[in-house]
Amino acid sequence: MSTNKMWGGRFSRGPDAIMEDINTSIDFDKRLAEQDLAGSLAHAAMLGAAGIIESADAEKIRTGLETIKAELAAGTFPFRRSFEDIHLNVEARLAELIGDAAGRLHTARSRNDQVATDFRLWVRDACARADLMLKALQSALLAQAETHAETIMPGYTHMQPAQPVTFGHHCLAYVEMLERDRSRFRDAGKRLNESPLGAAALAGTPYKIDRAMTAKALGFDGPMRNSLDAVSARDFALEYLSACAIAATHLSRLAEEIVLWASPAYGFIKLSDAFSTGSSIMPQKRNPDAAELVRAKVGRILGAFVGLLTVVKGLALAYAKDLQEDKEPVFAAHDALELSLAAMAGMFGDLTVDAPAMRRAAEKGYPTATDLADWVVTNLKKPFREAHHIAGAAVARAESLNLSLEKLPLSELKSVEPGITDAIYKVLSLEASVNARTSFGGTAPLRVREQIAFWKERL
Repeated sequence: MSTNKMWGGRFSRGPDAIMEDINTSIDFDKRLAEQDLAGSLAHAAMLGAAGIIESADAEKIRTGLETIKAELAAGTFPFRRSFEDIHLNVEARLAELIGDAAGRLHTARSRNDQVATDFRLWVRDACARADLMLKALQSALLAQAETHAETIMPGYTHMQPAQPVTFGHHCLAYVEMLERDRSRFRDAGKRLNESPLGAAALAGTPYKIDRAMTAKALGFDGPMRNSLDAVSARDFALEYLSACAIAATHLSRLAEEIVLWASPAYGFIKLSDAFSTGSSIMPQKRNPDAAELVRAKVGRILGAFVGLLTVVKGLALAYAKDLQEDKEPVFAAHDALELSLAAMAGMFGDLTVDAPAMRRAAEKGYPTATDLADWVVTNLKKPFREAHHIAGAAVARAESLNLSLEKLPLSELKSVEPGITDAIYKVLSLEASVNARTSFGGTAPLRVREQIAFWKERL
């Protein structure tokens, strides 16, 4: 077998076929091609400006890399497994295009700082895309919130009817969650925005390079301050995966609600044909498969986070080949999250709300019992714990008569607490309960519209 040209003269034979299979990463790290070219263009320009290579060679390298960029855009770049990764594929193609000058590109750098730079650039872009896609979902939720600022639905605790809320208020809860997700991606993008390029293999380089120049060219805030950390750190990828996992968990919660709401048992919403499927043998079925798949994606994304955390937990400084296993989980989590965000934005922008069904459900379970207790506290000046007991007794009485609290006769209420008057009925309707929740962040339509205005301006 022939010597591997990229590894140099240390090896007299090429790798075994099994070694080649386990070592080769081009099948997945070709996704870093755009970032690899950007890093190489910045590095070549710096080498030329610093006089480390001849300006003529720097220009040849630039021209060759621009040709490769065009080939990648056209889909004609020849990816080859014989060159194990994206870096060697680009370098080999560059040599075919410009000859010996291509060999000067790798001066003062290593694949260690090269891949760390490429990966940071890719994750930085992924953070920015996640932010934009989360914003699109927020906008879809906000549109539903504005339409349904007064649409009453049951609010649940322990999946039991608790107090009435509005569907608009419910939608805005997810807008808040997604904003925190956006902030996590933005923070991760800021924290990772330092350049490893120039750290070389692990110790830096004796060449008089200008790391600030390449950092600026690539949009980094500056170069990383420690060469060992620069080539070995993958916490930026872990932070990205952590943000993905938390965001996916929020999507999964929303997906679970869509599945419940779309079922005949609830009947709160109807998904369009675009986001429903049928059954192979039951013609009546409308299955919320998109929501179910979004709900399931969190397993894949969380698995990616745990998997990479396990890879890096025991690695001594600096670079080890274990770190080749960093990209596949990140790519997989990225793809699953972006697909989930697109699907969820589509579903929520497209669903139809059955307001009467929501209201009927909100009438069940005596949801205004707390309002009764609050009335007793305010009007009869009783301690809340005593008022709570009175309201509970009234619920028991209404339940025995199969009546709602709103329909329970005054005589029955007086049998529980003689001080109760007919003024109590002003607080026992669903509308009265919802409208009374005027504290900041409450479900009263007045407050919901205030939050809608806030989010419309912010988004």
